[in-house]
Amino acid sequence: MLQHLITATLLTCLIAAPTLGKPFVDNDGRVIQVKNAYQRIISLYGAHTRNLIDMGAGAQVVAIGRSDQQLPDLPQLSFRDDPERLLALKPDLVLIRPMLSRAYPQMVERLEENRVAVVSLQPTSVHEMFRYWENLGVLSGHQREASQMIARFGAGLGAITQQVEHIPAAQRKKVYFEAIHKRMKTFAPESMAMFVLEAAGGINVAKDAVKVRKSNIAAYGKERILSKAKKIDIFLAQEGRMNKVTAEMIRNEPGFQVIKAVQENQVFLVDEKIVSRPTMGLLEGIIQVFTVLYGNTKKEKTETEE
Repeated sequence: MLQHLITATLLTCLIAAPTLGKPFVDNDGRVIQVKNAYQRIISLYGAHTRNLIDMGAGAQVVAIGRSDQQLPDLPQLSFRDDPERLLALKPDLVLIRPMLSRAYPQMVERLEENRVAVVSLQPTSVHEMFRYWENLGVLSGHQREASQMIARFGAGLGAITQQVEHIPAAQRKKVYFEAIHKRMKTFAPESMAMFVLEAAGGINVAKDAVKVRKSNIAAYGKERILSKAKKIDIFLAQEGRMNKVTAEMIRNEPGFQVIKAVQENQVFLVDEKIVSRPTMGLLEGIIQVFTVLYGNTKKEKTETEE
């Protein structure tokens, strides 16, 4: 079922891919029409940077966000900076995500007043991720490379899916996937993180979680987690800027000692960048989660490992 779904999505994106001159709508509702590919891009989200690099547009990036380490020789900027610092680099495009435009609307206005295009992009599901890659390809003039990324992702996912199919349904691990420990939040069922979990053969015990607003995060609460305590074979948590947690913190959380995974020392962390960001890194995340769930079985080489 998963493979059929992803195949249909890939075909839809490839057939109806955006082209230069054809408008698309960004996540802030702006209608974006690209007449010529942008050549001086400021990328203020690490996923944008990673994807531009992967599609061969890294040389067009002239600055990155402060927490982005992927192009260390470039200036590191923030929307908190004086607008003149961004404008001094003479960008023709600034790539952001919705949280920035909500927090700093004056910065967006100042950039646009100076004829700098501002585009806000952040997909919340794998379905949206492919179109997001295509849009980045249009913006940077790398449409063909973006389509090739989609094809590589599909091939890599297919190889992983073949391994998962060898795990009998009765042996599939039941998992609670933590997003934010302090707030007892998990991921929305349709999020990329849950796609990673299910693509790796895991069963989400929190499918009844309801997402918070339009985010990838879903509220769950300790009481609901503990109600599933005996069913949780694996307690998985993303670790990074969004969730500064350790396995010890999870094991020592009051009440968590009744959770099966805690009792059996099956608490694991995974880097948030490979389970929550809309990049080719999701393939690495699926492989890592599969290894956590089912051990170091022989796997076929994927595009991310070449």
